[in-house]
Amino acid sequence: MEYTVQKLGQLAGISTRTLRYYDEIGLLKPARINSSGYRIYGQWEVDRLQQILFYRELDVGLDEIKAIVDSPEFNARRALSRHREQLLAKRRQLDALIANIDLTLAYQKGMTDMSDKQKFEGFKQQLIDDNEAKYGEEIRAKYGDEQVDKSNAKLKGMTKEQYEEIERLSEDIHATLAQAFATGDPAGELAQKAADLHRRWLTFYWDRYSKEAHAGIAQMYVEDERFKAYYDKDQPGVAEFLREAIRIYTGIDA
Repeated sequence: MEYTVQKLGQLAGISTRTLRYYDEIGLLKPARINSSGYRIYGQWEVDRLQQILFYRELDVGLDEIKAIVDSPEFNARRALSRHREQLLAKRRQLDALIANIDLTLAYQKGMTDMSDKQKFEGFKQQLIDDNEAKYGEEIRAKYGDEQVDKSNAKLKGMTKEQYEEIERLSEDIHATLAQAFATGDPAGELAQKAADLHRRWLTFYWDRYSKEAHAGIAQMYVEDERFKAYYDKDQPGVAEFLREAIRIYTGIDA
């Protein structure tokens, strides 16, 4: 079955303008251009568009999607399984937030008590579910179920102040890393500051810190296309730069 850009747009529920833009950025090229100059899409393009729209539904950026689906390691069947896990996690997140809203409304009406900890439980569970859906398979294979479960329990037990500190650290890491990357020196003061901020950020999640694990996760940032796309979304090469900075910081060549 073949489709023109208009028919494919109607089939997928997206605009022809969007499909033309996907063509322009190399995300979804037509199978061919016919003699009349129309874009023609075949089965391969239909299946690729389905994957793109799944990732868009999960709020993944277009540059990151392109990096994922263009990767030689990309596997459509495995990707569909991950999409299902992520959508189920998204549903659990929404259920947790709705329950939190209902409790907050009841609290504001004077119908029940609500602790400060309860006010943020929905958001923390959302973060846990999101991390599990995106990276759970790899992290559990690398570090084991016990370590991951301890990390999740630690996150759920965080105070409001600790949660806010995590957010600040995350922003500081990216700002410092961008400045360090501009210097081109992973051993420099800025790069080592970024590595130290990253260590502090990890300690909020990990039951205990080790240099070996820190260097190992930095290596995973380069090997896993999703982590790599996340760090390279502003400038290509940032993931490798962070890995080198962490290797120097820990003294371990993972």
